[in-house]
Amino acid sequence: QVQLVESGGGLVQPGDSLRLSCAASGFIFSLHAMGWYRQAPGKQRELVALISGGGMTNYTDSLKGRFTISRDNTKNTVSLEMNSLKPEDTAVYYCHLFPAYWGQGTQVTVSS
Repeated sequence: QVQLVESGGGLVQPGDSLRLSCAASGFIFSLHAMGWYRQAPGKQRELVALISGGGMTNYTDSLKGRFTISRDNTKNTVSLEMNSLKPEDTAVYYCHLFPAYWGQGTQVTVSS
């Protein structure tokens, strides 16, 4: 069955960088677009970035330039590089396979 396992979250200070990874299994990874979403306390889950099977990317406008999504189709992983982190980036970050598969999420907390 489909499994998505995120890792790499943690507590960081404003301005720091963090790299999240999602290990995928149970499907032909290279054929599927993947996404990263996030959900902050008291807010709806929102799109962070998408990447097609071939590597085309799309970002939420407000995060362009700070966040980079990538994938390794040989390792069945999708990553999210986050730079210049801000307190408002604090959220649980989820890996997503369309249409309705989610990982368990990884907590990112940005605080001084």
